[in-house]
Amino acid sequence: MVKKTPACEGKVAIITGASRGIGVGIAQRLACEGAKVALLARSLRADDTRIPGSLEETVDLISAAGGEALPLVVNLTDPEQDYAQVVQKVENAFGRVDILVNNAAANFYHSFEDTSYKRMHLITEANFLAPLKLIQAALPAMLRRGEGWVINISSAASRLPRVIDPGDATRTVPMMYGATKAAFDRATAGLAQEYFQRHIAFNSLAPQASVATPAQQQYYPDMPAEVIEPLDTMAEAVHLLCSRPPQSLTGKVTRSLNLICELGEPVYALDGQTLLGGWQPAEISPQRLTDPHTLTT
Repeated sequence: MVKKTPACEGKVAIITGASRGIGVGIAQRLACEGAKVALLARSLRADDTRIPGSLEETVDLISAAGGEALPLVVNLTDPEQDYAQVVQKVENAFGRVDILVNNAAANFYHSFEDTSYKRMHLITEANFLAPLKLIQAALPAMLRRGEGWVINISSAASRLPRVIDPGDATRTVPMMYGATKAAFDRATAGLAQEYFQRHIAFNSLAPQASVATPAQQQYYPDMPAEVIEPLDTMAEAVHLLCSRPPQSLTGKVTRSLNLICELGEPVYALDGQTLLGGWQPAEISPQRLTDPHTLTT
């Protein structure tokens, strides 16, 4: 099934953490909807990192599908990173900025007692301060055009644990990660209110529980199938958030599958053309829409 008009035709999107995982899927999905995409990450080439995934590889995926992408090496853990310069490079290349997806995040799998001050500052910079700085840098371009969309990728870890049970051996995400994500959820809601009259939408989107990415498989190989969703549904939810008029969909702190069911729109694969079997709104089990007991990224 091929859609007639791409929803993001002519728009320009900035996506952080676009060298692997969820960021790659979001970039592919928006590019297939007609957006030109600026990809931000630390690893330009495959040999720049020991972890699979690079900006060049994402560019190749998008180019092969007929899209246009700009790779930009950016380190969100660096407090001195010049985000105004980053946005200027995007405007110089594509002429505008319409969409910002703050997807990149940092985490350390240590107990709190083993978390150094340096790591605390690094996580806070990457997960909270850097995205806010990037929003500040991108806002003038959006305001000049009279509309914009900011999607902040959150996590199930931002929610308070439902039960504190000394006998529960359930694996949880380190506290600092969840705390910074919770802070960014609150910031999103405040920004949505502040910029509503200026037609800039701010929404926070978390996976329902866990997305099927290489990182998920590495860190949580035994995750139950009922709390895992495909990358396509997360990317589709981002697409839905930035394809409607800003004032009609803003201020949400929500989960991917909840949003898909709420809006009732068709769910497409990353190619933007193929309907995703088993994951249409009417096909999603109500059990998947409840908070999972296991908190995961």
